[in-house]
Amino acid sequence: MNLDVAPGPPDDRVEPFDVEKVSTRRRRQPLYAARKKVFPKRAKGPFRRFKWIVIIITLGVYYISPWIRWYRGPYAPDQAILVDLASRRFFFFFIEIWPQEFYYVAGLLLMACFGLLLVTSAVGRAWCGYACPQTVWVDLMLAVEHAIEGDSHARIKLDAAPWTLDKIAKRVAKHFIWLLIGAATGGAWIFYFADAHSLASALFKGEAPAVAYATLAVLASATYVLGGLMREQVCTFMCPWPRIQGAMLDENSLVVTYNDWRGEPRSRHAKKAQASGRLIGDCVDCSACVAVCPMGIDIRNGQQMECITCGLCIDACNGVMDKLGKQRALVSYATLSEYAGNVILATDGGKNAVQPNLIRHADGSFVEGIRHFNCWAIFRPRVLFYAAIWASIGITLLLHLALRERLRLNVVHDRNPQYVLESDGSIRNGYTLRVLNMVPIPRKIDIRLEGLDGATMKIPELSTAEGRRFSIEADPDAATTFKVFVTRQAKDATFSEFRFVIEDGNHSDQATYHAAFNTPGAPK
Repeated sequence: MNLDVAPGPPDDRVEPFDVEKVSTRRRRQPLYAARKKVFPKRAKGPFRRFKWIVIIITLGVYYISPWIRWYRGPYAPDQAILVDLASRRFFFFFIEIWPQEFYYVAGLLLMACFGLLLVTSAVGRAWCGYACPQTVWVDLMLAVEHAIEGDSHARIKLDAAPWTLDKIAKRVAKHFIWLLIGAATGGAWIFYFADAHSLASALFKGEAPAVAYATLAVLASATYVLGGLMREQVCTFMCPWPRIQGAMLDENSLVVTYNDWRGEPRSRHAKKAQASGRLIGDCVDCSACVAVCPMGIDIRNGQQMECITCGLCIDACNGVMDKLGKQRALVSYATLSEYAGNVILATDGGKNAVQPNLIRHADGSFVEGIRHFNCWAIFRPRVLFYAAIWASIGITLLLHLALRERLRLNVVHDRNPQYVLESDGSIRNGYTLRVLNMVPIPRKIDIRLEGLDGATMKIPELSTAEGRRFSIEADPDAATTFKVFVTRQAKDATFSEFRFVIEDGNHSDQATYHAAFNTPGAPK
């Protein structure tokens, strides 16, 4: 609702912004329409500062992590975070994940899934507004653009101006820095897959593998195009989450809300309206909330798919309310249940349009029935359910990680032949043993037979002697494979099962494998 009084000079305490609502519920552009550029104004306030903190932390972690060193001994890489494709292992500080332990990755993906459900059900699209890589890099690109071309009005003016040396210089500088950011992004990514110091040196010398240059080029181009050129279009047209997140919200989820129950009817001429006895709301229709929105929407039109709930419109509106001497939170984080209760109060149960006198006392303070945000509304069964699942997965992964065995054994029985009759009448079976030493130091491993009375084994790689117990040297952080022959006298030779048992020389780890001893006439 818009209730303007007769034309006259606007309230001189607030200067309205000359900004167009590029993407609104009432004027949404078709998919094939040419893009209308968004030139967001720099916001100031706690939400903007929080976004800077998130940017510094997330980009710091992303760019710095490959360079952190972590000593694991002389036989393992010393890069703290490394995806070693050649050895098919993932290193994360003191944790080492092998290919057969991919269930840890699956567990982390499940945690990410339920974490996203948890955050969305509790605080709406906070992930999109603060921590999404697209949001982070767009903020970084916008900071560069603001530093080179100026604030919103200066950028709009420059964009419409004819091409001059000054405009060319600014555009070249901006896009060059954007490309450097893209190159740093792609470079940081490939450093997670090889030793960062060695790969960086090889990259600059032109000696790196072709796949490294190709990956860097693809990621640099993607960062430049998505973060610098497409910006809000990625969130509006490419990302599926805005279309999914509606199912994750309920009436108690926090979302950025224009409280029209106190803002309407709005007017740019508040003094004249009050002088004429007209009742008006707190909104002075300055469009400050639109000017700072990186998505180019007007939050006063209600919840929209394009809104990423970054809270910058809250900062802008609070600044205007401060200038006017009015209470903050005309635009705020609120739940639907709180908002609906206040709307019912401001409209006399829905019988009339919003009436400011129904929600305020004569001194301007709110009436007692107005509902304000209660943080306990977040802690409801749905959120607690998601939190419990998320925590359970995390605790399970940590316990399994702490208790997992670092020594494993795999045995393959010879298929052709399955047994051999020796000249003395004994029967021999052949096996291939694969001892997996999952620590970055060499270990002395004892191997013995359990069961299969009267049988002996021989390891040709060690000696020609036979016995029921041997010791081998297991390579550090690797699989050691060797051949074992188990022999049994014919009089004792019936099909039976036995066990290969391996044990660390320090008795810290042990692994067992149940094997079968085949004889003539035994089932295949």
